[in-house]
Amino acid sequence: MIYEKIKAFKRKLNRGSVLGVFSKTSDPAFIEVMGRSKLDFVIIDLEHGPNSVQSVENLIRAAEISDIFPIVRVKEHNFSVIGEVLDIGTGGIQVPQITDAQSAEAVIKLSKFAPDGTRGVCRFVRAAKYSSLDRFTYFKRANDTVVIVQLEGQRAMDNLQEIISTRGIDIIFIGPYDLSQSLGITGKIDHPLVEQKMREIIDTCKQKEVVVGTFVDTIENAIKWEKLGVKYLAYSVDVGIFYDKCVEIVQAMKNSN
Repeated sequence: MIYEKIKAFKRKLNRGSVLGVFSKTSDPAFIEVMGRSKLDFVIIDLEHGPNSVQSVENLIRAAEISDIFPIVRVKEHNFSVIGEVLDIGTGGIQVPQITDAQSAEAVIKLSKFAPDGTRGVCRFVRAAKYSSLDRFTYFKRANDTVVIVQLEGQRAMDNLQEIISTRGIDIIFIGPYDLSQSLGITGKIDHPLVEQKMREIIDTCKQKEVVVGTFVDTIENAIKWEKLGVKYLAYSVDVGIFYDKCVEIVQAMKNSN
């Protein structure tokens, strides 16, 4: 059941780092493969990619049967989108472009039932086992959903202390590509200025005992940021990983001739 998986995921975060992948495909088989590989989590992406809330439901099912923790990245902190995704049973919600305490607080309110928030109430949904789960048990357990907010620009940096002080946030996620764009060096995620800003976020979060996550697309960067205290590591994207492997095979065959 997803609520036991939420507790287990949070325990993993308390013990050390977790590793996952962004998913932009709409094929449940990809999610199952990730689970069989023993990745800790998958971020099913609604912000960039072809998925809809309807297709995400089967991707969450695939995650559950292959024992990988399902997280859904939505497009924005929007009442209907966040509510829909939570109703279909995701274990975590990841929200982009959080720039200040007000937007962080809005995410918490939209993700939690009262007294912690104002999420729309319906117990005839998949997350409540279509009403077979006791309603009061459901309302209580659902408030344990993992909430991840993305900081991606200078404005978020300016409001960092207020954002990370927002009650209910589980993970602060640094988006290095958007951060590089806001600094005027788009795509240069290994630039010293980007690294400096990321280190500042990590150090500030450590002081508040808030978990930090980021996106990496090389093993070297994954190891580097893990050693610097990042515990939620989103490694590349399923389609990119598949593409890289295909290129590797093609090049190997060409070089053999």
